[in-house]
This record gives sequence, C-alpha cells and structure tokens, in this order.
Amino acid sequence: MNNLLLHGCLAAKMAFHRFIYDEKGDTNIVSIVVLIGIVIMLAAIFREQISSLVESLLGNIVNQANVVGSPTK
Repeated sequence: MNNLLLHGCLAAKMAFHRFIYDEKGDTNIVSIVVLIGIVIMLAAIFREQISSLVESLLGNIVNQANVVGSPTK
C-alpha cells in the first residue's frame, strides 16, 4: 500500500513538472498575440479608409436590395 501511494505521488509530481516546463504551446500563443496587435494597429491607422469602404459596400448592398425587392409593373 505504501509503495502504491509513493508511486502515485511520484507520478503526479512528474506530470506536474512536465506540465510546467512544457513549452510546445508558448510559440503559438505569442504569435497570435502579436498578430492581433498588428491587426489592431492597422485598423487604428486606416480607420477612416476602412469606415468609408464599409459604408460604400453597405450602401451598394442596400441599393441592390431595393432594386431586387422593388415590384415590377
């Protein structure tokens, strides 16, 4: 019984050690954060151009929807 408890404790300690010092996911998280930061900076820099483009696209969509939805005589 004592051996089983010691073995379980040692296995838990090794699993915790592997979890703490495993760096497989670090690079992906850092790269995602950097990419999100770049996207936010670009959106801030080109804020006016993006908003005018979106307004133009939405205006075209509304105009086309009105043309398609208007009754024909």
